[in-house]
Amino acid sequence: MVAETRERRLVETFVTLADTLVADYDVVDLLQTLVEACADLLESAEAGIMLAAPNGELAVVASTSEGGRLVEIMQLSSGNGPCVASFLSGQVVEVPDVALETERWPEFASEALSQGFRSVHAIPLTLRNEVIGTLNLFRSELGGLGEIDAVAARGLADVATIGILHERTLRENQTAKEQLQHALDSRVVIEQAKGVIAQTHGVDMDSAFKSLRDYSRSNNLNLRDVAQQVVARKVLI
Repeated sequence: MVAETRERRLVETFVTLADTLVADYDVVDLLQTLVEACADLLESAEAGIMLAAPNGELAVVASTSEGGRLVEIMQLSSGNGPCVASFLSGQVVEVPDVALETERWPEFASEALSQGFRSVHAIPLTLRNEVIGTLNLFRSELGGLGEIDAVAARGLADVATIGILHERTLRENQTAKEQLQHALDSRVVIEQAKGVIAQTHGVDMDSAFKSLRDYSRSNNLNLRDVAQQVVARKVLI
């Protein structure tokens, strides 16, 4: 019964994500919905997505918590770790025991363990032969994903790729680069807005993001537009 319930929720998630792919959809909100679904359905403590800018540099564009985001940023700063390795190789990188990676990836292992993550599963986001980013799952238990979860994670990674490179608006290579850059630029503004809200109300960054997203949804506004208004002090949340 539990398996059937979980399977139904997974199907419903795919339907929800597919329904999101409409004209003028908010790609950052789509990716945020996706990582939250991954954390909920794939027995992961947290999840995140990193995307490559046109110049090839990776950046975090969606994360279920500040802890997961910090682990991803640590990898970007040091230039190594399972998520970076997945992006560079175009292959799934699984770390069943983070504690065993202290020599290969010392900065990553230290930050991941400090955040309570014991294992990691990184899946590349691929378009034909091009890797555009990674979907990263952080787990509080040792071990790898089960076979069914691994297949589901691959499917959700494919949804993320489709969401970023929607065929209606991304038929030309230059358009694809612009969409990727838009997603990255949006996240920069959102991080700034989170900081403003956190400082104003004395809350943590996770709570600040939740307030920002809730306001965006309740007022049917684009997440990036709301973030810009917050940074400009034109909207108080």
